[in-house]
Amino acid sequence: MIKNIIFDFGDVFINLDKSVQSTSLNQYNHHALPEKFHDYCIAYEVGNLNTETFIELVLELVPQTDKQTFINAWNSILLNFPKERLLFLKDISKNYRCFLLSNTNELHINWIKQDWGLPLFNEFKSYFEGFYLSHEIGLRKPNTTPFTYILDKHNLNPLETLFIDDTEEHILTAKSLAIHTWNLIPKKEDVRDLLTIKKQLFV
Repeated sequence: MIKNIIFDFGDVFINLDKSVQSTSLNQYNHHALPEKFHDYCIAYEVGNLNTETFIELVLELVPQTDKQTFINAWNSILLNFPKERLLFLKDISKNYRCFLLSNTNELHINWIKQDWGLPLFNEFKSYFEGFYLSHEIGLRKPNTTPFTYILDKHNLNPLETLFIDDTEEHILTAKSLAIHTWNLIPKKEDVRDLLTIKKQLFV
């Protein structure tokens, strides 16, 4: 029976448009951007690059743009947070140990804090026993290390733990550790339907 739930953030709670960011950036330098940009993103997501250095490196790839234009394009992936999902989280956290594990960088989390407002963000965060962002803990999915970090730190039994994410690669890692999983499909499924879609794990 499930006692612990580890949630992803993007496209589980906050809606994303993953196509818009690459489209916005690739218009500046289609050939130079992909390979180096991907390396910079990974380094930034685990905190190996601070925000200013990350922006400087990216602007070297896209000299046709400027800092604020890049930041706007970078944050364009972030959409809305349906308040119904906050109510769902509030309710489910009363009966289950909840954790958040997200590949999230400083620019994105700062945008969220500003867009939501700190009272809403702090309320959201308060429903999690552990709130783990890759750039803060230096660990990134799909590696096994962020999962084992949470399991060990909070003494969680993987057989009593469910991981919810929209990325199959992350799901496969969790499965390899004997964690139950739900590969949520955005726009077709909603985290609010957890107790219905995964009913067999909660009875």
